[in-house]
Amino acid sequence: MVSRSGSADGPTRQSLMDVAITLFARHSVAGTSLQMISDALGLTKSAIYHHFRTRDELLSAIIEPIVDQLADVVRDAEARRTAPARAERMLTGYADLAVAHRDLFPVFSGDPGVVDFLRTRPAWAEVVRRQAELFAAVDPGPGGQVRAAVVMAGMAAAVGVPFDGLSDEAVREELLAAGRRTLGLRTPRVRTA
Repeated sequence: MVSRSGSADGPTRQSLMDVAITLFARHSVAGTSLQMISDALGLTKSAIYHHFRTRDELLSAIIEPIVDQLADVVRDAEARRTAPARAERMLTGYADLAVAHRDLFPVFSGDPGVVDFLRTRPAWAEVVRRQAELFAAVDPGPGGQVRAAVVMAGMAAAVGVPFDGLSDEAVREELLAAGRRTLGLRTPRVRTA
């Protein structure tokens, strides 16, 4: 499960979030109720309401830290000089996030409830739009836009697959290789000292 530390409300809040992620992956966001989460934890619904009044509030608590990290990557990528350099930075940052949050990213990419939820958070949707633009700028036009969408959705879905014998680092390297091929980026040269 994803580790989110620093919660003032202790392990119950974290347990709610972890169980919600598991149920969102299994049943979708729309298909998961607060009652299902409370049943899975053996809590009353009022215990959940102490931490989260609605499913959207719970979803927001799960997604916000990831969107904040993604926004940092987007800002860093936007500061690069060329479109390929910006796309490369975005690609490596996105791969790092996807691998670090392997339980969440498949839910993000494949759940219409998350897409609908993002529409209610314009600032978050803007981060995702800027990310897509960084990828698409390598090949401006419809082809670049499609490749950007393939990279974003493909990487998010791929990290949810349990690849036998592949470490997280190996999965990351394969994601980067596939993303570079899709976007038409060259593998960066490794500088030697």
